[in-house]
Amino acid sequence: MKIYTRRGDRGDTDLAGGGRVGKDDPRVEAYGAVDELNAFVGIAAVEALPESAPLLERIQRTLFRIGAALATNPDAEKKALAGIGATDDDVAELEAGIDTVDTELSALRAFVLPGGTRAAAAFHAARTVCRRAERRVLSLERLAPLPDASVRYLNRLSDLLFVLARQANHRAGVGDVEWTGRDG
Repeated sequence: MKIYTRRGDRGDTDLAGGGRVGKDDPRVEAYGAVDELNAFVGIAAVEALPESAPLLERIQRTLFRIGAALATNPDAEKKALAGIGATDDDVAELEAGIDTVDTELSALRAFVLPGGTRAAAAFHAARTVCRRAERRVLSLERLAPLPDASVRYLNRLSDLLFVLARQANHRAGVGDVEWTGRDG
């Protein structure tokens, strides 16, 4: 089977469950942003502490399910939507991860500039891409409400990526660089 089909050469693409839309459709923008986020989580995983690897892989798998839900025609049969998207349990796992990581970090006193270690920088980059994906999914949800916990998942994921960035710096003995305004 060839990787290319030529079906999208005119600027449209197939949805799972049937139908075609433009490649600039809000639905395609949303699942494309989630796909980009998944790639950035993969970059962060390469740099992360080994004990984070199982959680980050579960996150990537959940992001794939969210992307699949977003790429599915909302008019498709309900069975086409079964088992895709995020669940309340997925959100709860992120919250538990945030709470666990946060216990080893000092309290925030100011905004933090992205950076420090390579791992922290990768997590910060993933966090910003996560916020963009969240905005794209919210734009889509305003047009077609989503039947799952995807928006809440993305919101919580950006928080987790932030504390993982801080943890990476903390474990490496590198302090967070606080933003102090113009006078820096």
